[in-house]
Amino acid sequence: MKFLHLADIHLGASPDLPNGLAEKRKKEIWNSFRNVIEKCEREKIDLLLIVGDLFHRQPLLRELKEVSYLFGKLTKTQVVLVAGNHDYIKKDSYYRTFHWQKHVHMISADEPQCIELPEISTSVCGFSYHSREIRERLDISQLKKGRQKYEILLLHGGDETHVPFNREDLRRVDYDYVALGHIHKPQTVIDGKAAYSGALEPIDKNDTGKHGFIKGEITDEGCRIRFVPASVRRYIHEKITVTPQFTNQELQERIEACIREQGEQHFYKFILTGFRDPDIMFETVRRFSPGDSLYGHPAFGNEHGWNILEIADRTTPAYDFGQLMKQHKEDILGAFIEELSEYPQESIQYRALCEGVQALMDTRRG
Repeated sequence: MKFLHLADIHLGASPDLPNGLAEKRKKEIWNSFRNVIEKCEREKIDLLLIVGDLFHRQPLLRELKEVSYLFGKLTKTQVVLVAGNHDYIKKDSYYRTFHWQKHVHMISADEPQCIELPEISTSVCGFSYHSREIRERLDISQLKKGRQKYEILLLHGGDETHVPFNREDLRRVDYDYVALGHIHKPQTVIDGKAAYSGALEPIDKNDTGKHGFIKGEITDEGCRIRFVPASVRRYIHEKITVTPQFTNQELQERIEACIREQGEQHFYKFILTGFRDPDIMFETVRRFSPGDSLYGHPAFGNEHGWNILEIADRTTPAYDFGQLMKQHKEDILGAFIEELSEYPQESIQYRALCEGVQALMDTRRG
């Protein structure tokens, strides 16, 4: 029995992005979902599992109709879905009254229920959210199963406010596979037994790494799964360690090389660390006008249309404290350096020394 496991698609999400990219990303998320549907039909997948947060919020009726149209393209695939904490089933939710095609099965109850699919010898058990949070601890070992050869459990949650459960219970639970949702980073909890598919597409800047879905197959020998990268873009946080010899030109070349290597379509945050020349001030988002962004800024590849969301300068000025102390031995700057200069570079005191000297030097320049 071949299946695809999705979760956290977040249709309708509008990521916090500059220069009209938010609308483009909304369409890309829909397109990624459409691509998965097409893959199911092309590869004759038996079962499509959607483990919560198909939508980023309460779905509109027209959005459900759009999803239903896509599901209607499936001629060989059964679909089972539950609502998560983002698209939870409110009293007036369109989920309650929407009529899906006969091969689409929504488990809308807030108590565990099983969908029997005898045509593929499979039952799928799960439940939907009816509120934003479910704080009650779930005893997975007590969940009832279906009556089919293959048994799958859908579970959206895993933290203290969203269906907390003991992951050790997953090792003892008698299901062929536990499809997990809510955590946006794909990860295997138990090999061949339980996994988070992660978000299909990254939704915000903290959704770093690869995103996609899980493809699996259950046979008499057990369950085998693998993660399939499928997202159009990624959020990449890249550290650049600078030295006192670093200049803005060199920084720009490093950024350019990184983007060309990893892909110009992705979104980037660059984090500058290390020790810089005190006379060098790196170009970061703080240097631009209010409301401006680094997306396509002339200083960082306007002709390329790169998606640089932030450059965070966490460098420390590499002062020659010995020379400064000689020059200022009779004033407060010299005394301040003498008090803290013996601490190692990795200490909090040394960082305080650097920042204090920077502040005193800026005051003198002013």
